[in-house]
Amino acid sequence: MRKGVKGAIVGAVFTVMVGGAGYGAFNIVSALDGDGGGSGGAGAERTGPPSGDEVAETTREFFAAWERAQGPAAASYTNNAQAAEPLLTAFGEDAHITDVRITPGAARGTTVPFSVRATVSYDGRSEPLAYESRLTVVRGVTTGRALVDWKPSVVHPALKEGDTLVTEESASPPIEAVDRDGTVLDEDEYPSLGPIVDELRERYGDKAGGTPGVELVVRHAEGTGAADTSLLTLAEGEAGRLQTTLSATAQAAAEKAVQRYPESSVVAVKQSTGEVLAVANNRADGWNAAFLGQVAPGSTMKTLSAAMLIDTGLTSMDGPAPCPPTAVSESQTFGNLPGLEPNLNATLSESFARSCNTAFVKFADEVRVDSLTREAEDRFGIGRTWQVGVPSFDGSVPASGGPDTAANLLGQGQVQMNPLNMASVTATATTGAFRQPVIVPQALDDRELATARGLDASTVQQLRAMMNRTATSGTAAEVMAGLSGSIGAKTGTAEVDGAKANSWFTGYRDDVAAAAMVQQGGRGGDAAGPIVASVLRAGG
Repeated sequence: MRKGVKGAIVGAVFTVMVGGAGYGAFNIVSALDGDGGGSGGAGAERTGPPSGDEVAETTREFFAAWERAQGPAAASYTNNAQAAEPLLTAFGEDAHITDVRITPGAARGTTVPFSVRATVSYDGRSEPLAYESRLTVVRGVTTGRALVDWKPSVVHPALKEGDTLVTEESASPPIEAVDRDGTVLDEDEYPSLGPIVDELRERYGDKAGGTPGVELVVRHAEGTGAADTSLLTLAEGEAGRLQTTLSATAQAAAEKAVQRYPESSVVAVKQSTGEVLAVANNRADGWNAAFLGQVAPGSTMKTLSAAMLIDTGLTSMDGPAPCPPTAVSESQTFGNLPGLEPNLNATLSESFARSCNTAFVKFADEVRVDSLTREAEDRFGIGRTWQVGVPSFDGSVPASGGPDTAANLLGQGQVQMNPLNMASVTATATTGAFRQPVIVPQALDDRELATARGLDASTVQQLRAMMNRTATSGTAAEVMAGLSGSIGAKTGTAEVDGAKANSWFTGYRDDVAAAAMVQQGGRGGDAAGPIVASVLRAGG
């Protein structure tokens, strides 16, 4: 598991991402009456923001009680004593943290940064612990007291709602994850793999041949399914060796690529096998949105939608798919991105390459409500139960009806995907076979992989031709320029209410398919496109 402080506060994940929404949203003023449970501080007559003296006094009293391992007393200086007390008590009891010294920094308004220095002791072993955190002092609603605004991250920045701290013998032996060629995947070199290695350790540590050590860990809230996050090792276990399907070359390229764009995620898969070659995230919340995200994929979904139109006989690559300025379905008017010239004589190939929304909307009244759902599940394996080797969201294309029938065709409406799903969609579209993505070999545990019947050869030929046209002369041409071999791509711009659009891009080069998403990154070619191109350039 990870050494040192490598957790992150999971904050507000983008609003349409169900898998992440709600993490870190704990901002309750009081569990009972709007204040903590103790006495002291300013009286009820006080109003407005706390003064500098109040901030200093509250901080001093809170830190003093915390240092003395007096959990209930420390909690009484917060605005949610009921939630704060268990964690502040666990800090000394379950985590075995002693000799606590807290040093406040210079207050910035009502926010106070501070450092914690302590010792973790367990079963005759001790190690120093040091980290930085911060708190904010607010005015109590009913009593007017100056109180610490309670968040679990006050106690440690790796903590979020429902988490606790525990020091004990590790639940699973440590692992040394290696790539497909035996290269060690060190987490300092490949930081995106930290939470993934945690999950692999929890699932496969006992199969890798190691022995457990003693660690201070963040034990995540029940129901999240998240593996413990290691903060400090008191006694080294013996690491077992676990082979993954990852490629150190592709992973290095993915890590470098996402660093260019905040809130970005990318996945690359080997098309002929479904093996995950790379997964990287650059997110402030540290969340594996590449595998767990649930968000509208925008026009990258048109790859799947075009397959459905071909498979149901509504049109073909060279068949009609006119691109008017607007199109109406179920009384809702849809338009195209600014600057797209209409073409009433367009073929499906042209409308696909130019990413014309209205061309797809025009078919909404001709398809059955569940046509896209059936195509996604039966041919692309979307929505089936995937056994990747770590937790994943496996895509959702509901038969929602109404104006969502048209919106779903555009990758909006009720459709929810992540980069793992869209990389898989691309691999299925260009090979004809659905191969469920995996990050560790199936032979490791003989888990049952999801299946789907895939696509007919004629559909594959048409999809490859349309994606190649997009990559060479369509909306993805600028991003894909200079890539050799067999290439194809699809751009996506996913609209988000009240925010800049999410940037999406999926593409392939020879036997590698990749997909990326950048929250509020704008058009597909602006941010997600360069990430995918960098990963494809590196190969597998």
